[in-house]
Amino acid sequence: MTRKARAALGFAVVMGIVGCIAVGVTIGEERGIQGWTRGKGWGRVWGKDDERGALNFMTDATRLEALSLARKGKVYDLGVPYDRSSFKWPGHSPCEVMSFRSPEGVKRQGGGPAAGDASGAAWHSSAIFISDNVGTQIDGLGHVTRGEDNHWYNGFAEAAAGGDFGIRRCEAAGIPPVILSAVLIDVAGWKGLEQLPSGYAIGPDDLRGALQAQGTEIRPGDAVLIRTGVLRHWGQDGSNHELLAKHDSAGITLDAAKWLVEEKGAAFIGADTTGLEVAPAPEGSSSFIPVHLYLLVEQGVHIGELHYLEDLARDKAYRFCYIALVNKIRGAVAGFTLRPVAML
Repeated sequence: MTRKARAALGFAVVMGIVGCIAVGVTIGEERGIQGWTRGKGWGRVWGKDDERGALNFMTDATRLEALSLARKGKVYDLGVPYDRSSFKWPGHSPCEVMSFRSPEGVKRQGGGPAAGDASGAAWHSSAIFISDNVGTQIDGLGHVTRGEDNHWYNGFAEAAAGGDFGIRRCEAAGIPPVILSAVLIDVAGWKGLEQLPSGYAIGPDDLRGALQAQGTEIRPGDAVLIRTGVLRHWGQDGSNHELLAKHDSAGITLDAAKWLVEEKGAAFIGADTTGLEVAPAPEGSSSFIPVHLYLLVEQGVHIGELHYLEDLARDKAYRFCYIALVNKIRGAVAGFTLRPVAML
């Protein structure tokens, strides 16, 4: 090799190294991903007033790329039906739907313009009492807190941002329409099981093994949905609490969450369980919900729960467009009883 060629090669190598150091998003840069740094993840990089976390990276270009995965027009419903008998995490209240107006009632007792209507027209409406953390849901960044000041993502704390009528920063109504390129990791399928055993701790090796078996890669900015198989027992209403509770405790470890965020660039992580993370927390954990604290408070990564993944797994649909639109109820801490979809 000539001196000139060696000099050119050396310059190219140096510039490549400098480029990787200067641009924290590295691999994600080519997809227009901003805010993610390998080895660090996302974190509080969007400014002191930010309430959206990692989802800030979404742009018209990333949404268009995600939508381009929908080539067949096929839709997978990822939401579970929910009612007063449905299984839920023990810390949340049940649901009640009550007829607030009925055709018979508004005609006999008077309830507005139905009285005396010549056509006999009337209506139904309902009063609904429900927790904002039940059914298929997305945990907002204000859902969990830590420390004596009870702070959540971006340092918002209870004294300044809490309230009797819901939280006032990082409320679920502020979660933008989520349109992401997404990956299914079928851990149960990879292990040849209908569902993972109770309390199974999904670590990085499990995720790597399943991904390799599927021939699937996670790219920075992807949503990642992890299947344990528990929702094969949901049925029409999730009323089999004993069977669901038996398997609902399988989930990812803190190491798995860090691998997904810091090494792979996951911008949204969900599962088919009520809590995403393994329960109880592994021995030596500083909290009973270390994964929630890491993802929501430290990284600003939203968590999807009770996502129905059975149909995707059956069809081996491992990459797809994920779309979720959250109810815009001010003060709520989670988007609840949702109907997200996967499109192919």
